[in-house]
Amino acid sequence: MNRSVERLALFGGLLAAFGEIHPFCDHWAQGSTTAKCKRFYGEHLVYLDGVTVGEEKTLRTGEPTMTASARGRRAVALHVATYTAIQTGAAVGLTRAFGYRVPASALLAGAVINGLTHAAIDRGALFLWLADKTGQLGYVEHCQAVRLDKDGEAHAEINGPGTAWIELDAALHRIIGVGAAAVTTWLATRKRGRK
Repeated sequence: MNRSVERLALFGGLLAAFGEIHPFCDHWAQGSTTAKCKRFYGEHLVYLDGVTVGEEKTLRTGEPTMTASARGRRAVALHVATYTAIQTGAAVGLTRAFGYRVPASALLAGAVINGLTHAAIDRGALFLWLADKTGQLGYVEHCQAVRLDKDGEAHAEINGPGTAWIELDAALHRIIGVGAAAVTTWLATRKRGRK
């Protein structure tokens, strides 16, 4: 009975850290340039801010460029590193505040599960494939948001706030967080006496 209570309490704390910290990491800790660039694909060259070479409005000679795909991978890596650090730090802080020390190996497992899946989902290709295979692609295509550009022209945006993409993305991350919390809990409590 005592072990069950311990596991349930630890699982609840980890679930809060993994699930409830997720929106903060995605919407406050992630910079707008990172959010814009993380789904870039292609061999065309872009600047670090995501502007395509040849479409710049000012002279940018000497500024570093890279392929769009490389910029996308770099942006998602930065986001996932920040996300993982904040989420893992929250898990450590929360559990230690309640007097529990989660073994580093268990925390690492949870961080790897959350981090790798977050990277794969946020790049976009796997997300769209999964949406298609589960019959949700129509929802993604239907529930877009209308945005105004700097010239006041309206255009549709398939992802970002107010879209089905962001809702399905968050739901995936949160259900994965349940699994990560369960694995972390199991690893932390499988041997008696580890507190």
